[in-house]
Amino acid sequence: MAEPEFTATGVRIGKRLRSLTRAGQVRISGGRLELLTSYGSEIDSAPVQAVRASRPWFAPDDRALADLNGKRYLLTLGEHDPAPGQPGPPAARRFIEAVRKAAGRGG
Repeated sequence: MAEPEFTATGVRIGKRLRSLTRAGQVRISGGRLELLTSYGSEIDSAPVQAVRASRPWFAPDDRALADLNGKRYLLTLGEHDPAPGQPGPPAARRFIEAVRKAAGRGG
């Protein structure tokens, strides 16, 4: 099996106001984006070309939106809360760049 192009663990995955998992996994591998629970069960997946990833304007830097199969998921990708006054990890930006790169839309 090929190495995943992007993997993030400990991801909070939500849909609208409902949290689906607090410690899920986001993986881009083999041209597909997969959202998984902490147990490895699939929440949703789609070909990366059909995924739209963006940053919500109203949220902190560790959050990203992913539109898959007509559903919008809010992903909280930060592994931990940053220290006061410090920026959080750039995981959301890396996720969005990885989706664009895997889909061939530049990055």
